[in-house]
Amino acid sequence: MAIEQRLELKLSQKLILTPQLQQSIRLLQLPLLELTQDINQELMNNPLLEESAERDAESKNEQPGMEEEAFPRPSDDTEAPLEKIFGFTTDNYFEERESDGRDFGYFNETAEDTTSPFERNRSRTDLYEHLLWQLRLSNVPESVGRTAEIIINNLNDYGYLQASLDEITELANVNMETAEEALRFVQGLDPSGVGARNLQECLLLQIDALSLKGTLVENILTDGFPELVGKKYKQLAAKFKTSIDEILAAVKIIEGLEPRPGRNYSSDEPVHIIPDVYVEESEGKFIITLNDEGIPRLRLSNYYRKLLTNRKSLGPEEKQFLDEKLRSAIWLLKSLDQRNRTIYKVTASILKFQEDFFRKGRKYLKPLNLKDVAEDLGLHESTISRVTSNKYIQCPQGLLSFRYFFSNAVATANGDMSSSTVKNIIKQIVSEEDPQKPLNDQKIVEILKSKGISIARRTTAKYREELKIPSHLKRKKWF
Repeated sequence: MAIEQRLELKLSQKLILTPQLQQSIRLLQLPLLELTQDINQELMNNPLLEESAERDAESKNEQPGMEEEAFPRPSDDTEAPLEKIFGFTTDNYFEERESDGRDFGYFNETAEDTTSPFERNRSRTDLYEHLLWQLRLSNVPESVGRTAEIIINNLNDYGYLQASLDEITELANVNMETAEEALRFVQGLDPSGVGARNLQECLLLQIDALSLKGTLVENILTDGFPELVGKKYKQLAAKFKTSIDEILAAVKIIEGLEPRPGRNYSSDEPVHIIPDVYVEESEGKFIITLNDEGIPRLRLSNYYRKLLTNRKSLGPEEKQFLDEKLRSAIWLLKSLDQRNRTIYKVTASILKFQEDFFRKGRKYLKPLNLKDVAEDLGLHESTISRVTSNKYIQCPQGLLSFRYFFSNAVATANGDMSSSTVKNIIKQIVSEEDPQKPLNDQKIVEILKSKGISIARRTTAKYREELKIPSHLKRKKWF
């Protein structure tokens, strides 16, 4: 068959996402904080957009008018007699300034600390700075100190050493003896247990600091660590030829140790969740309010709108630039409005399906999936998925993720029940069990069956693991 070149016309349909449509989809799935950042970026890039001053005007209208006599006119000391000027002391200055109603806070022992607790805790010493400060105050050889600083740099947030001693010797260009001496030095710093390479070594370092060397506690950590992890206390008693009570007393001391010595010096900032929607009950009805706090209100710039009305005075490039920015601004405003409408509709649909939950409590949560809400609103499931991702709702039952309201159905004697409700029941069953005789998965299945909930044991184990509840062997407490 000969190879030849030729031109052909082919007609086909293809779904293409325009840049405007991509922006609309992206805005739909953004949470509140990221949306605010995205809008601020658009304000910087598009000169036709400006922030509306409606909020500033409203806040100004709420404040009562202030007359000029509300504040006394400052006194003029330029014409004061000389004896008054030379006899003027510091005490006279503060006494005179008290008359105008202002409090400068000087020497005021009764003044309250108005600093926010968030500001007080904002600057916190991390583990690296704390250890480096101790290193600077120590009198160690230069090679040991340099190697110790490299070791400190290779600690994770919990205080464990991530690098091996071979890597430390290579980085510091020292021999193994110097690296081991530097490691012993770091392990002797505060907090106790820092610089360990595993949990066992971390606990042993803390035992040394508590002067418990040579005791049963050290013996358990040294020779009986696998049995300790598995809570095989009878085997430990037989291994060390002692009573179970002494083993339990030693275990109680071990449980009081810190497995993560660098935890108190963590530099991680707390994450504050801002709800995207508020649902409040008033006079038997639920009111849905979208949270627009901190989101800039956009509008088209009047200056550039006037420029566009006088297009004859503009050059071709200026016209093209302004037309592109105008289309972009209008599409952004429409996308933001469509986003708000869609979030409101999805919230109203969830409220319709889960009304008993909002009124009576979490145990009345019903099975719900994205398809149910999509069919109710006439939208695609992917749209509902984008709306409910990374967004939160503040309601009478607390601050919850949108995804919390979607769960699978579990068959019960009284009809289908939400899997989230079943998980809450399992959590309650475990919290009420005897710590010395914890329930295994089969016992939990039997209790659920007595409540009219029939699920398999492997399903119970799956829900328990999702709730991060350990197995009954690890939940058992001997004291």
